[in-house]
Amino acid sequence: MLFEVWAPGARQVEALVDGQPYAMGPDPARAGWWRVDAAAGHGSRYAYRLDGGEPLPDPRSRRQPDGPDGPSAVVDQDAFGWTSPWPGRGLPGAVLYELHVGTFTPEGTFDAAVERLPHLARLGITHVELMPVCPFPGTNGWGYEGVSLWAVHEPYGGPEAMKRFIDAAHCHGLGVVLDVVHNHLGPSGNHLPPFGPYFTDRHHTPWGDAVNLDAPGSDEVRDFLIGGALAWLRDYRLDGLRLDAVHALVDTRALHFLEELSTAVDGLSAALGRPLFLIAESDLNDPRTTAPREAGGLGLHAQWNDDFHHALHTAVTGEAQGYYGDFAAAGPAALAKVLTRGFFHDGTWSSFRGRHHGRPLGPSTVPAHRLLGYAQTHDQVGNRATGDRLTPEQLGTAAALVLTSPFTPMLFMGEEWGAATPWQFFTDHDDPELAAAITRGRRREFAEHGWAEEDVPDPQDPATRNRSCLDWTEPGASGHRELLEWYRALIALRRAEPELASPRLDTVTATAGGRTLRIARGPFRVLVNFSDSPARIPLNTPCDVLLARPACRILPGPAVQLPPRGAAVLRARDAVSAPGTVDG
Repeated sequence: MLFEVWAPGARQVEALVDGQPYAMGPDPARAGWWRVDAAAGHGSRYAYRLDGGEPLPDPRSRRQPDGPDGPSAVVDQDAFGWTSPWPGRGLPGAVLYELHVGTFTPEGTFDAAVERLPHLARLGITHVELMPVCPFPGTNGWGYEGVSLWAVHEPYGGPEAMKRFIDAAHCHGLGVVLDVVHNHLGPSGNHLPPFGPYFTDRHHTPWGDAVNLDAPGSDEVRDFLIGGALAWLRDYRLDGLRLDAVHALVDTRALHFLEELSTAVDGLSAALGRPLFLIAESDLNDPRTTAPREAGGLGLHAQWNDDFHHALHTAVTGEAQGYYGDFAAAGPAALAKVLTRGFFHDGTWSSFRGRHHGRPLGPSTVPAHRLLGYAQTHDQVGNRATGDRLTPEQLGTAAALVLTSPFTPMLFMGEEWGAATPWQFFTDHDDPELAAAITRGRRREFAEHGWAEEDVPDPQDPATRNRSCLDWTEPGASGHRELLEWYRALIALRRAEPELASPRLDTVTATAGGRTLRIARGPFRVLVNFSDSPARIPLNTPCDVLLARPACRILPGPAVQLPPRGAAVLRARDAVSAPGTVDG
């Protein structure tokens, strides 16, 4: 078996394979690379020694059976017996479900998660979006401090268990998307610096020196990241990748890293004959992120739309602190703007930032499925002081807008039944100084916003993770069961009615009035009352109620009487109104 590693600054490199040392020689075809043939097979343990130093795991390790600091293990990607070929499932028409393997079940493993896949299939989900699964120190964590970007966290079950999960998901007709982190690694367990210039002090990020995308040596670093992305899509039969915080990828080169990545993914898609896609997390509100490469864009296929979340969150909660302030000041009109123009901040003034932000999405025909819409995510729940979720009442209203929007909907695990369990920030660092610093920093941050330090959960306390696990007795309980049926009905209606899944922003009209919002999409009307009092919402054509929570009343006029915090989906009786017709 051929062992290869990039270590341009080393004078001598040795591979330790199953305890046997092998001297490596320079690769004559690739500067800075070392190689050697050694007897090894599936499961063989190995490490690299640079200039006589301590053994280090392979930067491109496919498995870390003893954690980030231990030796790597060989993985034969052809050894797994897939049940059947997977034709792939593209993004248009999708309904995504963000899932954290470590808290989706109390067991926190891929195999335990498999048992809950029928629930997602019955719900109407099309794709599971896994939060990061790369190895990180300890057992429990969010996954965003991962290292070994080509490997799978062993406590979750390792590579074989991940493939079993994906295979089972495919058997239920579910695609799988993986969240990957390219903007930083570690810091704990990060063994890349001894090998080469994986990081640069030319740029700085919230996590320290930036990943080297444009300094000397960056060709190999970019290849390392792109190669890992392609390996996930190819070897694990994934349908797409979610790219964490791409605004933190500092790249001054003429060919941006994200454009190079999207080109490579589109090429792999053509070679495999199945759709593949990339979803960016970006706070830039820059339509060039998803614009085609031939039009000067980066060519990514979609991005999270936090503007929709913030407008929705302020409408259902009344919160106005921090970045919610801009949206709270506008009221439901913020939602009306986002639903018809894609972004709220599209070159407009942001009082939170103290400057103008974003730019217009572009022509009205830009498909809005390139924007993901959601009421909750791991970020928006977990980065609250106590990890509190929206209430079932709030979610009932929010779901009507998420699941009838022109955007690609995404749910956060447990949202569909109004999970009472929080989802909190938790870590499992074995470095006591780092662990203490994280606990202090977390409590200090929220104390500055008015929280008592003792009320902020300790990320290092195992109870914090345990509290964050879903309670699977809840979906059948009163109050939760009814909300779950509401989600199922909305998803089924979206799937059955093409107008409700249309990504055309120019066919959406939205009218805000007081604490209400009225949306027209072809023959459909979506009505929402955010207030604590009943609201009368006028219509100019007779409609039939398709779905409502709680029950609403049709009044003469015609009009609809919505209860407090109520939502309804109606269809015009003539069903011939042109797409985008304003109904009053």
